[in-house]
Amino acid sequence: MIRSGLWCAMFSTALLAVTASGQEYKVTKLDTPAPAAMIAPEIASQLQSTGFKVTKGSAALCEGWLAKEWPIAADAKTGGEILYPLTTGEFIGVIRYARKAADFRDQDIPAGTYVLRYAQQPIDGAHVGTSPTRDFLALLPSAKDRDPKPIDYKVLTETSKQTSGTAHPAILSLQKAEEGAEPLSIREVSEKQWVIVHFVGKAKQGGATKDLPMELVVVGKAAE
Repeated sequence: MIRSGLWCAMFSTALLAVTASGQEYKVTKLDTPAPAAMIAPEIASQLQSTGFKVTKGSAALCEGWLAKEWPIAADAKTGGEILYPLTTGEFIGVIRYARKAADFRDQDIPAGTYVLRYAQQPIDGAHVGTSPTRDFLALLPSAKDRDPKPIDYKVLTETSKQTSGTAHPAILSLQKAEEGAEPLSIREVSEKQWVIVHFVGKAKQGGATKDLPMELVVVGKAAE
């Protein structure tokens, strides 16, 4: 009986630890606009007035604000490794880090405010197996990216390298949006040690506007 009770106690403790770990990360709505002093007026004018905040326990991890809408090209296609019908270089939003963090390649992201732009992972030998999808967001220093218009891929990568301070742009991986998820929610992929935020933006194609759910890995790195 003593041994049985001991195992029950150990199992209960382990279960509580797992539950606590799963509740460590949270995402909540922010009712305040992006920090105007840290971004160009042209960028600020294209952002939604509210955003979201990711926390770990009582510590703030990052805050994000989405663009009011994401234009979708008439011939945009998805499928295979491409999840989202977006244009490379497209302005997606803004993200702010209160303290140093890490990107999907485990590169340092210094504390600060960054413009998020959509891009696709190149098809070459250097990127094989790093992610099941090619969609990602590049982080560009807000002081260096002041125009919300789409930018050339080469300009995007060269500017984003100023965030990482390396020969590779700073990136966050996009994953497939789970069906039925709450419009603003968070989930953890324990086997990969990923923390993923689910959010919904507005996509405009032609004269029609519709919701476009997206999922962004805010904590975690690519397979080595």
